[in-house]
Amino acid sequence: MPNRAHDWLAQARRDLEQAEASQRDKRHEWACFAAHQSAEKALKALHLHTGQEVWGHVVARLVQELTIPYDASLLDKAKVLDAFYVPTRYPNGHPAGAPFEHYGSLQSEEALRYAGEILEFASSQMA
Repeated sequence: MPNRAHDWLAQARRDLEQAEASQRDKRHEWACFAAHQSAEKALKALHLHTGQEVWGHVVARLVQELTIPYDASLLDKAKVLDAFYVPTRYPNGHPAGAPFEHYGSLQSEEALRYAGEILEFASSQMA
């Protein structure tokens, strides 16, 4: 079976572009979710690149299961992104209000920054 690591990395880049477009359109909840997806796929690419196969959507777990060294701050950033996986999409993710009412530029800027750093880390390790 061919190694699809670079396909995962290419999609991670595309997801980050979608996060940026959503942020420009002031769809901050979608920017946060797409940023999460970018980080998840970048880390899955890195796992595949190093011969590991992983499952799941918890970015922090994907960091912890890396077999290569990483800076501890990467795990903290992954935990922030994990908070955007469910409540950015589902109205019952918050006590009241639709998801878009709970996210703004502050959250999407942080999400894009952290996802970009995780994507850069994965890219540099795969170079």
